[in-house]
Amino acid sequence: MRRCAWSVLRLPGRVGPVLRHGGAAVARLPAARLPAAAVSSSSSGGGNGGDGGSRAPDTSLFVPVPLKPVGDAAEEDVGAELTQPLDKGEVLKNLNKFYKRKEIQRLGAENGLDARLFHQAFISFRKYIMESSSVSADLHIILNDICCDAGHVDDLFPFFLRHAKQIFPMLDCMDDLRKISDLRLPPNWYPDARAIQRKIVFHAGPTNSGKTYHAIQRFLSAKSGIYCGPLKLLAHEIFQKSNDANVPCDLVTGEERVYANEDARQAPHIACTIEMCSTNTPYEVAVIDEIQMIRDPARGWAWTRALLGLCAEEIHVCGEAAAIDLVTELMYTTGEEVEVRNYKRLTPLTVLDYALESLDNLRPGDCIVCFSKNDIYSVSRQIEARGLECAVIYGSLPPGTKLEQAKKFNDPDDPCKILVATDAIGMGINLCIKRIIFNSIVKPTINEKGEKEIDSITTSQALQIAGRAGRYGSSFKQGEVTTMHRDDLAQLKEILSEPVRPVKAAGLHPTPEQIEMFAYHLPDATLSNLIDIFVSLSQVDGLYFVCNIDDFKFLADMIQHIPLNLRSRYVFCTAPLNRKEPFVCTTLLKFARQFSRNEPLTFDWLCRHTKWPLAAPKNIKELVHLEAVHDVFDLYLWLSYRFMDMFPDAALVRDIQKKLDDIIQIGVCNITKLIRASQSSAAAPGTAEVESEGFPFSRTKRDTRVVSDHLDAKSTGALSIAVEVPAERRTKNLKAYRSATRQEDLRSHGRGSLASRLLREGLLTQEMLRQLESEWQDQHRNGRYGLGSKRDDQNSSKETGRKKK
Repeated sequence: MRRCAWSVLRLPGRVGPVLRHGGAAVARLPAARLPAAAVSSSSSGGGNGGDGGSRAPDTSLFVPVPLKPVGDAAEEDVGAELTQPLDKGEVLKNLNKFYKRKEIQRLGAENGLDARLFHQAFISFRKYIMESSSVSADLHIILNDICCDAGHVDDLFPFFLRHAKQIFPMLDCMDDLRKISDLRLPPNWYPDARAIQRKIVFHAGPTNSGKTYHAIQRFLSAKSGIYCGPLKLLAHEIFQKSNDANVPCDLVTGEERVYANEDARQAPHIACTIEMCSTNTPYEVAVIDEIQMIRDPARGWAWTRALLGLCAEEIHVCGEAAAIDLVTELMYTTGEEVEVRNYKRLTPLTVLDYALESLDNLRPGDCIVCFSKNDIYSVSRQIEARGLECAVIYGSLPPGTKLEQAKKFNDPDDPCKILVATDAIGMGINLCIKRIIFNSIVKPTINEKGEKEIDSITTSQALQIAGRAGRYGSSFKQGEVTTMHRDDLAQLKEILSEPVRPVKAAGLHPTPEQIEMFAYHLPDATLSNLIDIFVSLSQVDGLYFVCNIDDFKFLADMIQHIPLNLRSRYVFCTAPLNRKEPFVCTTLLKFARQFSRNEPLTFDWLCRHTKWPLAAPKNIKELVHLEAVHDVFDLYLWLSYRFMDMFPDAALVRDIQKKLDDIIQIGVCNITKLIRASQSSAAAPGTAEVESEGFPFSRTKRDTRVVSDHLDAKSTGALSIAVEVPAERRTKNLKAYRSATRQEDLRSHGRGSLASRLLREGLLTQEMLRQLESEWQDQHRNGRYGLGSKRDDQNSSKETGRKKK
């Protein structure tokens, strides 16, 4: 009776051909039911395209779905009724035999279970059986037969595989997942653009060559058009130029919509940041600015999307000649030809044969370019200590403050004739600069793995920054470029003389639709895990690369515990914020939590959270916090255009953001006073010792180099975040920079007494000097310094000698 029950309860539809091992039967699933992609993945090598094979998945990303053992069954145990209760000790022995069999491991590999997945699946399978009060009748009968020597452990494989697919659902849909993550034909994602024959015009040339001007002229003369730029400042500039030329133009950025028409009707022309461009709206002319940024590891996907997807009769592309070959190849895949128009610089640019060497040699129209906030603070303080006024521009300043500082520097009637800036001036701001001075030629960067490194600036970066000198139409008809330190000048000349490296590949990024399809197949996976699996399985050809998703994953992990639907979660994770700003990240977390409770985020709530109204900053730390609050307002406005009902007070927030911009401008105008205040508080008795921002490249006990954080990363303290780079990783230019810095320190500090020099450069206040003098006198009287301590040592040694005698 019991043997007949097995023949009834065994599942013939699930069991395929039987292999004999020493008289025992091994059941295998039918070939038609095996996930083909999983089978091929075990044998195919990695690759990024082609029809010949697919890349093996990174199974370390496969997170098992918890499967709870069966508790006390409400119904009777059918398996025990048909056979007998299981001896769990015998079951455990036979399960371990099953795990060790090479044939079973081979069958697992054929069904997509590599060694890692096989082990995890077995541990879960064993735990499930051992901790369950009852199992399914068919599994119970098989286990009983094996324990009674009436069956073979290989008979467990169909049940093991079924369990493995329950905890690793991706095994059953690997083919579908590979198809969804196949990124080898991006042009096919934009059927509207493929339905028309577009004319592609590439305006190639260096900075200040008029390439963008000619593209904009065509934009203004068209019946309809769209301008796509990398910065809000650039989009705003085109918006103003268009409306000044009586061409109605709307402004569209992630945080703002400004209509040219009073009744909020959409104008035929639009100036937008490139992420905001529409690929569904038809235009006569489209302008894509700074096309070389298509290789940017974080934002390159936006340029790829615009180039392939804009539905315009004419696409005017502006940028470096280094991108011509890539754009031509990309357009070849769409069947479109590229017309190249080359431009030369309109004003001469001269690399000087001498370095500045001292801030005493500054003259009107000079711009000192630094690559860290610490250097900005140090240089601006030393300039104003010499009685000169300077403007300051760096990446984390609000756009309004940047424009005000630029206006102050450009104004011929303003006494401010010196500019201290980061490479944020490389694009987006029109400046009347006579001479660019590189404070250093090494810059903190982030590599493909998200790790910080410092290296020499690239030729492209050097040309972009140096090209800001001698702008066409300004009061300076010729530009000059040099370095602060003599040792850097030869290397700068070498960098500028090298050809710009060609742009090799265009960035791609998973779309919300692709992630939603992934989530349909893997409903229990987290968003961060979905993205990881997507990138692991994705296939791209040689013209493309998948953009860095670390920031996206950081936000996904941060809000994972908050109950949100997938689309909303995706939107929150694409919010443009800097993850190094704890205050902004905390605010996003609070936004998401209140959003999940369906509670609108009102103006009053935001004011309470940010403690608005805020006062003018008294030190650098307060200035940095105000910049973070400005970013919080930006974040609110960005979300308000995606969830209007939940972020209803955009107009009120925009009003206080403008007021905050004015407060930050006051702080930046008084930045030297803020630096001094920060130093005074740091030097006060009882306060913690902090590193002086005046010497950002200092030597530590381990002979490491302290380098300030990435220029666009905003610090949470008085100083920007610092990273240490081991001595063995220093390059030749770093040593040269340090040597030049020491020489400059000796030269600039070698005049007059030490106290007077420190007072003159703002490194010391009169109060600090009096305190130091008092401490020195006390310590000198106590014999802790100078000859007194030596005499004490000598007297002590003589006394010791007498005692010995």
